[in-house]
Amino acid sequence: MSDRFIYDVAVRWSDMDAYGHVNNARFLTLYEEARVALFFTAARALGVTSFEEGIVISRHEVDYLRPVDYGEAVRIELWVSQLRAASFTVSYELFDEDVLASRAKSVCVPYNLKAGFPRRLSEPEREFLKPYLEV
Repeated sequence: MSDRFIYDVAVRWSDMDAYGHVNNARFLTLYEEARVALFFTAARALGVTSFEEGIVISRHEVDYLRPVDYGEAVRIELWVSQLRAASFTVSYELFDEDVLASRAKSVCVPYNLKAGFPRRLSEPEREFLKPYLEV
C-alpha cells in the first residue's frame, strides 16, 4: 500500500451550484488545491522545487458518487497510481464527512514553461513521488 497525501479543503460558497451542491466543475478545483499542496508545499519542504517550473494536465477523469453540500471542509486523499518517464497519474478520493463522494484521476506532465515543451521527470522528482506510488 502506498502512502496517501491527505489534505483538507474548505468548500466555499462560490463552489455551489443552483441546487446548493458543489458544482461538478468545482470538484476539479478542490482536487487541484490538494495536488498543488503536494507538488509545491510538501515537495518544497523536502527540497524538491522543480515541480514549480511547470506541470500541465493532459487528462482528467472524475466519478461523482454523491452530492457535496456547503459546510465543513472535505478531505482529499491522493496518491500516484502510475509513474512513467515523462508523465504520472494522480488518483484522488474526496470524502465529505468521512463518506466517499468522488473519485478522480489526473494525468500530469512535467513541462518546461520557459521553453514550451514537455520534459522527463527528474530523479529527485521520481524519488519524491515513489512513496505515494500505489503498489
